[in-house]
Amino acid sequence: MGIISRGTDRISFMVGSPWILINYRERRPITPVSEDNGRLMFPDDAVTAIKSLLVMEPADPDRLRVAAILIDPGHGGKDPGTIGGYRTDGNAAAGKTVKITEKDVNLAVSIDLFAALTAAYPDKKILLTRNSDTYPTLEERVEMANSIHLGRNEAIIFISIHTNASLNSKAKGIEVWYLPPEYRRTVVSTETHPDEPEEVLPILNSMLEEEFTVESIILAKKILDSVIKEAGQKTENRGLKEESWFVVRNARMPSVLIELGFVTNNDEAALLGSADYLIQLSRGIYNGIKEFINYFETTVGFTQ
Repeated sequence: MGIISRGTDRISFMVGSPWILINYRERRPITPVSEDNGRLMFPDDAVTAIKSLLVMEPADPDRLRVAAILIDPGHGGKDPGTIGGYRTDGNAAAGKTVKITEKDVNLAVSIDLFAALTAAYPDKKILLTRNSDTYPTLEERVEMANSIHLGRNEAIIFISIHTNASLNSKAKGIEVWYLPPEYRRTVVSTETHPDEPEEVLPILNSMLEEEFTVESIILAKKILDSVIKEAGQKTENRGLKEESWFVVRNARMPSVLIELGFVTNNDEAALLGSADYLIQLSRGIYNGIKEFINYFETTVGFTQ
């Protein structure tokens, strides 16, 4: 799988495939690209087609853009998520214990993030899977994401926000998860692409799935880097991680899951109980999303 980019235009191709995919949606027939001793070989008609697309100056309505952002505060309602706490005088036995519940931390950060994104991007749909102490099922959260209507050349990103726990009370830090690149999922079907021939769908699925994977990794890195820049002096960077979480593997779009810290670590739980610290985390996530949107909508020269 390869991606050629100029400005906001992306052309996806696969070795042996008789099509290229333009900006996620438009299919164009070509003589298949081949590989010879590690070198990609582009037939003349493929080169001509790609060049013609790259020299075109698209009209503004056709430019690739992030049109919607869905924020998913994990757990809620009957599902508290992880539960921890901290002692007001450190770990001393005489101290008062303050309870920290994951669902509350997730919601507080998500609501602040929602407000910041709504103010910054009035032209985009900014959505929450929940805005109070309710419990949408995992299936309902994914359905909400996948049912958002997008226009031509429009994209959506999915941000699931969680808080961590561990049997090791010393574990602390922030990590961001994305779907493992080798995980296979269906993002193209007769339902999503009713006008495409059925035999074409598996090829389009492979191309679009690869693009979503690449975008998810970039989104995860930008968010992690920005959160650490904002709050790194108070926590640790646990890095980027891969896992096929339900919401991440079933959302047909670039998607990540953020773990904000450990409610089972006394010091970090105290931070997660601080409104000021939660705002720091929210601002870090916001800055990462903002950087990703800038990359997605204006970047030049992204390949493979």
